[in-house]
Amino acid sequence: MTAADRAVQRPIGAKLLVIDEARHLSHWPRAAFVDHLRSGDLVVANDAATLPASLHGTHDPTGRPLEARLAGRHSLAPDDVHRFTAVVFGRGDYHTLTEHREAPPSLSAGDSLTLGPLRAAIVGIGAHERLVEIEFEGTTDAIWAGLAAHGRPIQYAHIEEPLALWDVWTPVAGAPAAFEPPSAGFALDWRTIAALRNRGIGFATITHAAGISSTGDPALDALLPFDEPYDIPLAATAAIDAARANGGRIVAIGTTVVRALEHAAAPAGHVLPGPGIATQRVTAATRLKVVDVLLSGVHEAGTSHYELLRAFVDDETLQMAAAQMAALGYRTHEFGDSVLVRAKAPTLGDRATLPYRQLGASSGVSLSI
Repeated sequence: MTAADRAVQRPIGAKLLVIDEARHLSHWPRAAFVDHLRSGDLVVANDAATLPASLHGTHDPTGRPLEARLAGRHSLAPDDVHRFTAVVFGRGDYHTLTEHREAPPSLSAGDSLTLGPLRAAIVGIGAHERLVEIEFEGTTDAIWAGLAAHGRPIQYAHIEEPLALWDVWTPVAGAPAAFEPPSAGFALDWRTIAALRNRGIGFATITHAAGISSTGDPALDALLPFDEPYDIPLAATAAIDAARANGGRIVAIGTTVVRALEHAAAPAGHVLPGPGIATQRVTAATRLKVVDVLLSGVHEAGTSHYELLRAFVDDETLQMAAAQMAALGYRTHEFGDSVLVRAKAPTLGDRATLPYRQLGASSGVSLSI
């Protein structure tokens, strides 16, 4: 599949693949995702605004240039911005594929970094030599000001033009918390939210620090997703309880919402309100306790986002979906098309005949797969 190469959140012609409980695959305009929900459902979105988390600067002991991509923090508290987990790259920028970026200089605890107006020190090396804990100098206000003045959105080579911060903020963005955009939320706009409410579908938000999606290093990528802080308002947990009590489904807008809700869920499925840090991985082995439906971007096999999809649908169906999406020109990455998955499909069974609805068509053809 082809990567979306323009920073357009709601392009005309955006596509939606729907996978239902019976492993039926159908294709629709993305704006029609509301039509696949029902009265009593609750849609939950991530309202985290995206930080300018890419910081270029210098490794002071060697004088060599580097890029530090902020990738984690210990909480979402506004004053908790002195320490971050960061992934460090060498010379270059997003125009070069991450897997082709130069390595950074050798990094050690105690090394100082100059990142524009900000100064930081490496206070620890993580499970990979490029994964470090850094601590910024200065006051909370000075750090926020330095990030705003010098930081850029994390960006990859499939987008040629430099991203502005507003390109990576969803329509429901609130507190700056995410390191990369919770991009499934790009499918939303205020007209869509009004349509949900007009159909008796609830809407709630949580805040989750969506992490980075790729480092270009297989060993480092294997550590993804990193631990991610979240905060779930009491109003959201009350809405979840009410929807479930009335037979409604919980619809997550994006993989970050799934991770937060499932991490915060008690064994019986009640979601506990308040702050937390999602440390688990959602995979094919995960028994989902809260989320019934997922609206997500189109993700490539092998990524942590794709692994989470396997909690909802079996591998055979995902392979069939990938083939159909490739044939129809679906686009991947943050400004790409979308997938709506309803519950977990059955595992391997008889060969299925899948209705294959062309975009906007009132009828379709069947593919025997």
